[in-house]
Amino acid sequence: MQGNLYDVLVVGGGVNGTGIARDAAGRGLSVILCEKDDLASHTSSSSTKLIHGGLRYLEYGEYRLVRKALQEREVLLRAAPHIMWPLRFVMPHMPNLRPAWMIRAGLFLYDHLARRELLPGSRGIDMRRHPAGAPLIDSIKRGFVYSDGWVDDARLVALNAVDAQEHGAVVKTRTRLVSAHRSEGLWFATLADNDGVTFEVRARSIANAAGPWVSDLLKDSLNSNTHTRHTVRLVKGSHIVTRRLFEHDHAYIFQNPDKRIIFAIPYEHDYTLIGTTDLEYHGDASKVAISPEETAYLCDSINRYFKKHISPADVCWTYAGVRGLLEDENAENASAVTRDYLLELDTPANEAPLLSVFGGKITTFRKLAEEAVDKLGEALQSPARSKTWTEGAPLPGGDIANADFAVFLASFKQRNRWLPGELAHRYARAYGTRAQKLLGDASSLTDLGEALAPDLYEAELRYMRDNEWATCADDVLWRRSKLGLHLEPGSLDDVIRRIDGWFASSKPEAEPRAESSASATSSTPARTVV
Repeated sequence: MQGNLYDVLVVGGGVNGTGIARDAAGRGLSVILCEKDDLASHTSSSSTKLIHGGLRYLEYGEYRLVRKALQEREVLLRAAPHIMWPLRFVMPHMPNLRPAWMIRAGLFLYDHLARRELLPGSRGIDMRRHPAGAPLIDSIKRGFVYSDGWVDDARLVALNAVDAQEHGAVVKTRTRLVSAHRSEGLWFATLADNDGVTFEVRARSIANAAGPWVSDLLKDSLNSNTHTRHTVRLVKGSHIVTRRLFEHDHAYIFQNPDKRIIFAIPYEHDYTLIGTTDLEYHGDASKVAISPEETAYLCDSINRYFKKHISPADVCWTYAGVRGLLEDENAENASAVTRDYLLELDTPANEAPLLSVFGGKITTFRKLAEEAVDKLGEALQSPARSKTWTEGAPLPGGDIANADFAVFLASFKQRNRWLPGELAHRYARAYGTRAQKLLGDASSLTDLGEALAPDLYEAELRYMRDNEWATCADDVLWRRSKLGLHLEPGSLDDVIRRIDGWFASSKPEAEPRAESSASATSSTPARTVV
């Protein structure tokens, strides 16, 4: 790749960066993406895992953002029904916090701001009769139920990267942008891998999708003489995971006296995911962790509603991430900061363009990417600006007939009756129609190779390595899957050693096993998997 010329250099391997790379490559632009760590290793794997409009944003007058997000919900649910699916949310009514008329009005808006085909509307419920009322304190008599969606956020990022590569993009993980400068109408960028090996690429444009580091990149790495008008506010969001707190398949949205809301969501079958906090953050965004105070806050929020109380001792796992939200000087606290995004394009006369992404939320990533490539296409005077394509395009593995996962799952299990039921379900959920590619010609568990952990066979590790840029146990256990959560605490270190040893001793294929794509028209250099 030394010295190769690309139309777009994307910096950042989160959902926005991979979304931009996918969209641009699919429009025929030559693309290279660099990410200093693993895909989705920071903000994009630390979300509340929701595809949602953001009901609470209505209180802040964010009607445009909510409408845009609601429009995207069903687009995404159709694009990847294996990793995204509808979810019903129950909001218990607490008269001392928000009156019932206000909640009904908000839900009416939520139902009607955008067209719905897959998701049912909201309604009031009697908590004494509804299954969701059983775990709650007896004083809660009524509530409301509405629809949003669930997403496996880290897999969403990986699938965008896979699709970008299959449309011709080069994806380089564990590769950071050292510096870049403009000259002769191009960007000259120096990249470095984890071993310190550096190489230079040339690009006609740069898309700065570095999330929490977007402003740092402008200041430290891009010798661009750019005087940006915007910046980001760093906000930490933390989550806890406990053993399952309820048996039904609905999620909860709880109101707190501080006007924040907390979700309690069915998670990985045996667990409940609880979050999130919103705190101003001023430290290193790559070294973020939940605080004892946040853990206590989340436990207290749950205990306000559930009959059975939890304490920090009941927490099985925690995670935290930093969101780079568009700075809003009028927002009094972190919860009120807008989740909308802004794309700033810097195009000095006769110089290569620079597009920077400020803010955003996971639900609107596809629309953000589309608008970003529109702007870049126009700046590059490329016909790509008129070739939008992602709205109706499935993500890898998402080409499931009628977006009906249940029918697909039954067919997959029937075709592979030798697979244990739970393992077949996990493969179908994680990989969709590509689960068959993972299995290859296997007809027994023995054919999948050694089991390095319960239900984790070499065949899946090879698939993750050769197709999804996994290079270590952390990538496998906490991002490409959540298998780490299901391991016995005493066995985790041993499993990590075995998986890391497998990666160290195994050799990846010389060429990635990318699916062909009928719409790939890019002339990007040979595809590479790191």
